[in-house]
Amino acid sequence: MRRSLVLLAVPALLLAACSSGGNGAATATSAAAATTVDATTAVTDAPTTDVVTTDVMTTEVPTTDAPATTGPDLTAGRPYTVFTPSTYDESTPMPLVVLLHGFGATGAIQEAYFRLEPLAESKGFLYVHPDGTLNMIGRQFWNATDACCGFGRGDVDDSAYLLSLIEQVQAKYNVDPTRIYFVGHSNGGFMSYRMACDHADTVAAIVSLAGDTWLDPTKCAPTEPVNILQVQGTNDATINYNGGSNLGFEYPSAQQSVATWAGYNGCGTTPADTGTTLDLEKDLPAAESTVSAFPSCPTDGAVELWTIPGGSHIPGLSDQFSPAIIDWLFAHPKVLS
Repeated sequence: MRRSLVLLAVPALLLAACSSGGNGAATATSAAAATTVDATTAVTDAPTTDVVTTDVMTTEVPTTDAPATTGPDLTAGRPYTVFTPSTYDESTPMPLVVLLHGFGATGAIQEAYFRLEPLAESKGFLYVHPDGTLNMIGRQFWNATDACCGFGRGDVDDSAYLLSLIEQVQAKYNVDPTRIYFVGHSNGGFMSYRMACDHADTVAAIVSLAGDTWLDPTKCAPTEPVNILQVQGTNDATINYNGGSNLGFEYPSAQQSVATWAGYNGCGTTPADTGTTLDLEKDLPAAESTVSAFPSCPTDGAVELWTIPGGSHIPGLSDQFSPAIIDWLFAHPKVLS
């Protein structure tokens, strides 16, 4: 059974994460109007989105030989929907992509921005965009690192929740264990890094748009390599490209984040410009973005930084952005021992 899903235009996406550069406060944006938090200036550069109509599979549970879950179901009370492409065949393992929203946003809003669902249908992958929990001022968040963004809600174990989500999907669908991926924006990017830290044996690769890893490298102890792609604009005024702090908690620069992971993965120490240029920002000249990669990485431990010169915290994503990151993920599966 199929149903039609229409994503309405969003005049102002709730995609802001925490504030930049050490002003000691968190920033959020409302879908209806900018809202200030702790007397900071709210982000107002959220893009509008066109109406997207797509034919969506329902989430009826198929019969598969997928493995049983290994732990308690921590998703109870936090519902999510699995998008199943029409090409899904229970006899054939399929990749799983989990999209994590920014601070104050929702999974649906993040999907309206990234538009991964049509790609899930055309490229063939299972797709989930779950919601975080509410903080003390009613904003949805992921409790990722000390710098972003569970301020006052340190009791929320989103790392365990998202692992449970993966296990529940595996119990219902035939998920390819070598191709479990996370994509996140801002707070969701921080959380994607957290999942790579905590569950390196499960996560094949992550893409983080404007989100960083732990500043203290000892807080992350991956048990094996994870493919890492960070994408960020140099004019990001919310999560600074060169590093900063939120409420007194520092986060690393984009270059430091990928360098830290190059160290975890056992790559070479000096990244090189690959000479590749990408068109990631529709409002900037074409092929504006550069690609740098670390040398001598293991087969399943590639580390890259895609830099958008002049790009903001919520860049106007080009039509090439989402296909490019999905293609990168698919090119970087996990090597199972």
